[in-house]
Amino acid sequence: MDAVVIATVGMGLTAGLSFAQPAPASGKTAEQVFKNIQSLKGVPADQVLPAMQFISASLGVECSFCHVQGKMDLDEKKPKQTARQMIAMQNAINKDSFGGHQEVTCYSCHRGAEHPAGTPAVLMADMPEHPEKPPASPAGPPITADQILDKYVAALGGEAAIKGVTSRVESGVIVAGGQETPIDVYAKAPNKRASIMHAPNGDSITAFDGSAGWLGNTGRPARDMSPAESDAFRLDADLYLPLDLKTTFKQLRTGRPEKIEDAECFTLIGIRPDEPPVRFYFDEKSGLMVRQIRYTQNPLGRMPTQIDYADYKNVDGVQVPLKWTLARPNGRFTIQVNDIKQNVPVDDAKFIKPAAAGTK
Repeated sequence: MDAVVIATVGMGLTAGLSFAQPAPASGKTAEQVFKNIQSLKGVPADQVLPAMQFISASLGVECSFCHVQGKMDLDEKKPKQTARQMIAMQNAINKDSFGGHQEVTCYSCHRGAEHPAGTPAVLMADMPEHPEKPPASPAGPPITADQILDKYVAALGGEAAIKGVTSRVESGVIVAGGQETPIDVYAKAPNKRASIMHAPNGDSITAFDGSAGWLGNTGRPARDMSPAESDAFRLDADLYLPLDLKTTFKQLRTGRPEKIEDAECFTLIGIRPDEPPVRFYFDEKSGLMVRQIRYTQNPLGRMPTQIDYADYKNVDGVQVPLKWTLARPNGRFTIQVNDIKQNVPVDDAKFIKPAAAGTK
């Protein structure tokens, strides 16, 4: 059977994992699509693979740790049985001790190790003679979310300049594992986006058509993103996101200031109903966004995605980051833009999912 392609959503890179299972069908449950489902019965089929990725990242293991390659439904390996027991234990703890809220996950105990550590580590160095003092509270009234956003919009060039951009075409390379691959990114107002990675074996496409996201690979039928994937890419597709943050999120509240490398940063936490929070980090001096952290929910926990923005350049009066790095527990890559054009014609066909063979 065809391999299942799992998208590293948001910046146009896809990675393949070979599963001898059909691709998840929209609206179906796990047991309706996959064989031998026991612990994840009733969950949406498109949440099975994210749950497996969560286990892999939490324990620092590969799929073959629990599964027989090419025969994923078999129960020949003991770790697979253990994983089912651990899922049941996690669910019971959350139900009995936390009122059903997902407070305990695989990562709570494993922290990237196959076996949880049961013994505290010994101290490897003397305590500092003079422990660092906590940072002093800034003078004056605390900054508000509106003030942070206003400074951000001004730093980008102002509302009029941002609204003056109706399309953006970027070309560059995506760097992953020491390999460079050409990539083109197309954006069209208000919320259409397509990232096309030109790999040696064909193009990989991540796109948002204005309503929903889809993924495509040369030689494979395009597929719709899951709701969680589509929601994540929706933020990237919004060409006017700096102006839309106040309406995209029901609540925007300030978090504790943090330091990213040498930059002191203001933080904002975006809250939407029934969605994990999104954190935004803004350089206190420049006002520009330097980091975004968002989460996708799966049956076993939340998987974080961190995007760092750098190399801002003034293009037609608007500051645009020419470098961004996307990192997850199971991988990271960087996109470096070498050429950028704005307000150029972009055909809507680039954002439309191709029809499956044999359909009209």
